Amino acid sequence: MALSTLFTEHPSSVNETYFEHMEMSSTFSFWLFVAGFCALVHAIFPFMFEKTGSKIINKLHGRMVANRVVRTSPLPGAKNGTVSGV
Repeated sequence: MALSTLFTEHPSSVNETYFEHMEMSSTFSFWLFVAGFCALVHAIFPFMFEKTGSKIINKLHGRMVANRVVRTSPLPGAKNGTVSGV
């Protein structure tokens, strides 16, 4: 397997270029940190951020799973029609 394939196989399977996938994953990372921070504050102050973390997670799920178009990969050994993480 060529080194370039390691960086492009998964992004290609979700109809993204390497850099589009990097941007999407970075955006997800940012919002997951925000959700985690809100959950931590909520753990200490239960009256704060009561639904913020779960709202962020639901929006991310919609972007990543519910609305993502996955194409069948023509590459040998690739998982067809699956999304395996960001």
